[in-house]
Amino acid sequence: MSTVKIIILNWNGTDHLRRFLPSVVAAAPADVEVIVADNGSTDDSVAMLGAEFPTVTILRMDRNYGFAGGYNRALQHVEADYYLLLNSDIETPAGWLQPLVDCLDRNPDVAVVSPKLLSSEARGMFEYAGASGGYLDILGYPFCRGRILKCVEVDRGQYDDERDVFWVSGAAFCCRADVFHALGGFDDDFFAHMEEIDLCWRMQLAGYRVRVVPQSKVYHLGGGTLQTDSPTKVFYNHRNNLAMLYKCSTSGQRLLVSVARPVLDLLAALSYLVQGRADNFRAVFRAYRDFFAWHPMLSKKRRTIRSSRTSETRHIYRGSIVARYMFGRRTFGRLM
Repeated sequence: MSTVKIIILNWNGTDHLRRFLPSVVAAAPADVEVIVADNGSTDDSVAMLGAEFPTVTILRMDRNYGFAGGYNRALQHVEADYYLLLNSDIETPAGWLQPLVDCLDRNPDVAVVSPKLLSSEARGMFEYAGASGGYLDILGYPFCRGRILKCVEVDRGQYDDERDVFWVSGAAFCCRADVFHALGGFDDDFFAHMEEIDLCWRMQLAGYRVRVVPQSKVYHLGGGTLQTDSPTKVFYNHRNNLAMLYKCSTSGQRLLVSVARPVLDLLAALSYLVQGRADNFRAVFRAYRDFFAWHPMLSKKRRTIRSSRTSETRHIYRGSIVARYMFGRRTFGRLM
């Protein structure tokens, strides 16, 4: 039988662990080890885990390597067929894990699966970070079945079919360990944000599929480490999205992005300025500064990725999600 291990990356998350970890431990089958990989926390996370969760294994790192680097380092010490990467602010109901494992067991060409993500605060709503599977538009903007830009839908079962998608959320990311390591895991340079979409894209270029399994569902708080509109998150999202597109896209898509995205990102920066959020305005320009400084490194990564690909991706939306949104197409059902 396939072995599965649940790995939760923690950084100063004592409150989240106390609130959400009991459900993970309770719902984990007896043969599934739950591991907390601590990313150099400075709070009392590790002491609390030792005192209150004696069955949970603790992996300690010397400092905060971010989501990407933290998982890459932690998973070097975890042996399993499947890794279930789980955010510390996820509540898991009974029976949630088996449908994910069954999907991977049945489909050797599926590299990663994810459950449906619902909001832990409004349990009838999809959760922003992944909803029922993610897509990417031609300009690189991610969206989900159940969430278009900032418009989040009520879950009425409308996206309960299991299907291939472009990306699944890193908040609940069940992947083949051998594929993860063969592709070099997450991109360490990203630190945080967009790394799961980048890895899903590289998995598809390597000939694998990405799939959402809504028969499994979890409840996600979201924004546990960085709030959606924080300047740091704006910086990482813009920089890493541009880097991902540079590395993975076709020449035609990259040309289109190079023309359209600077204009759209400038408009986004100006909108922050009009709203009085100067830090967010500056974050967009810092993202471009770092992106341009990364060009030599990204060119090397692109050559490696594009030269070794065995297929192209099939789930890029060929229109503009921003344009559709502006014209009132704000639910996935009206978009596709």
